[in-house]
Amino acid sequence: MRLYYKTVRGIVRAVDDVDLNVEPGEAVGVVGESGCGKTSMANAIIKMLPSNVALYDGRIILDGLNIVELPEDEVRRKVRWRQISIVFQGAMNVLNPVIKVGHQVAEPLIIHAEMDRDEAYKIAMEKMKLVGLHEEVFNRYPHELSGGMKQRVVIAMALVMNPKIVILDEPTSALDVSIQAQIMNLLKKLKRELNISMIFITHDIALASDISDKIAVMYAGQVVEIGSAEQVLLSPKHPYTQKLLKATPKLTGEEKPEFIPGTPPDLVNPPSGCRFHPRCTYVMDICREKEPGRFEPEKSQRVMCWLYGGENE
Repeated sequence: MRLYYKTVRGIVRAVDDVDLNVEPGEAVGVVGESGCGKTSMANAIIKMLPSNVALYDGRIILDGLNIVELPEDEVRRKVRWRQISIVFQGAMNVLNPVIKVGHQVAEPLIIHAEMDRDEAYKIAMEKMKLVGLHEEVFNRYPHELSGGMKQRVVIAMALVMNPKIVILDEPTSALDVSIQAQIMNLLKKLKRELNISMIFITHDIALASDISDKIAVMYAGQVVEIGSAEQVLLSPKHPYTQKLLKATPKLTGEEKPEFIPGTPPDLVNPPSGCRFHPRCTYVMDICREKEPGRFEPEKSQRVMCWLYGGENE
């Protein structure tokens, strides 16, 4: 899957040949620095594209359908909200301030499922209770709710049509730590009880470890490492993943967090070869010259790094 944008400076390679697989009932965490392409990847999956798209191609397969090739009206009727839904970052920006939240939760049922208002309201009420909201919240406006309550409303909106996959784009970034923990516990409960698949996008690898079965590490528009949560957290292979983990504060021990040297690359003109090579401690000549393939140092763990594939060339 690839998604490029047109800008005044040139073509931005926001998502560049990303390969990701999500199994039924599985949560995949997607982590990486700001600007690495996580949100663009989410937009590509659900085909919510801005007007300045330069390239959008590849395959996004769901139940035999390639979402990339579907026209917009078919995506709206068959895929968006019915099969794949999304929880956007910042609930206050998602909710309409002059419409009661209950109607906003029910709206996809009224518009997309062409359901009558009373039936849609009944289902919306059930979904709001499912995410831990009292029935009186149904008739409130967004400004009457706390940050955690607004986030629960947005999650209820994402669940209202019983999708198979829910994309969560940094759903807790605007919340304080105690509310963040409540939302994470809610997501784990929903995953367990509803058996839905999740793509959990975050810049916080520690947070991703709390819910993810698999973790994909993105850097400069590419997934540079993917594996089970245990593999990525306990046996990271890519130098960037290792740096990310070393930059994460630990509750025990005397080891201090380390910063990642250098700056993220310009995606208008990314470095040749491996895109991490200007910041990598293990850089070799081949890293500067040739982009690495996807190597498998351990079963089900793939990494884009010449440290694990040089002998194959």
